[in-house]
Amino acid sequence: MILRPYPRRTQVPIGAALIGAAVVGAVVIAGDPVAAQAASGAASGAADRFYERSFVLAADERCGLFQPQLTAALNASTWQARGAALRAGADPRQLSETAARARARAAAAACDSADMKTVSGRVQTAFAGWSRTARMTFPGDRAGWSADRAAYSRPTWRLMQGTAVGASPVRFGLVGAMDRADQLTAVVSWQGRSRPTGVRLVMRDTTVAPRPWLARELPPAAQRRVFWASGVTTADPGLLAQGRTAGQAWRFPLAAADALSGLDPREVFTVEFVFRDGSVARTVFEAGDFAAGRAFLAMGQT
Repeated sequence: MILRPYPRRTQVPIGAALIGAAVVGAVVIAGDPVAAQAASGAASGAADRFYERSFVLAADERCGLFQPQLTAALNASTWQARGAALRAGADPRQLSETAARARARAAAAACDSADMKTVSGRVQTAFAGWSRTARMTFPGDRAGWSADRAAYSRPTWRLMQGTAVGASPVRFGLVGAMDRADQLTAVVSWQGRSRPTGVRLVMRDTTVAPRPWLARELPPAAQRRVFWASGVTTADPGLLAQGRTAGQAWRFPLAAADALSGLDPREVFTVEFVFRDGSVARTVFEAGDFAAGRAFLAMGQT
């Protein structure tokens, strides 16, 4: 018997083979997350993997199976599996139902059973390498996020996606160091123009428009949410694009990172630079697996 994303309503014993199937996806993504995502050709197969990860994560939440670092790794893989399923064509509402079914199945399992000990051991083996993985790339449709858990004394990109506005390179994501919390930041190195007086982050407002907006542009103005940068400093050299010697680092509130994590991975958002004369320079980013990247960083520095 295999673990199905939409299990039948009849009572099914949770045997070792059934729980063991939940680990298969975890083993695959722990070994090669990029290949796991690329292999998700069908929405049903991707949904299977999401169900498996959701089941194991729910079992851990209920039974306290793993140490916090491994739980963070499971959380990252679950977010990544969700993104792969959505990009493969799965419906967001159906995925929510899939996760609910996984939690219900986990709730029916005895925490002290031999079967649960089996799944715990297999997951620990599958994710053992994650504790030593310092860097990972979370690819998207057109752009990806690069994540870095290594310890640095100076500010560095923890999670970053790069683009440009005209000839000016823009990097956006989470900046951190050993002695400071991660900060959502946009770094720009301007090429031959005046400096902006403000910078804003614009995305779909999930409280107003709950359905994903999948066009390669923002939704109508009434369905947008705007976060203004809370401050600006001179960018540390380690944050600049290659070949650049100076730039500005604009900081955004933590609430903006939380809102970005709530977007569909197929959606886009914009960073907009507002100038004194009222003009706006706009650059587009892809939401992608931002949430999975944040969960990966939650494993802690290496």
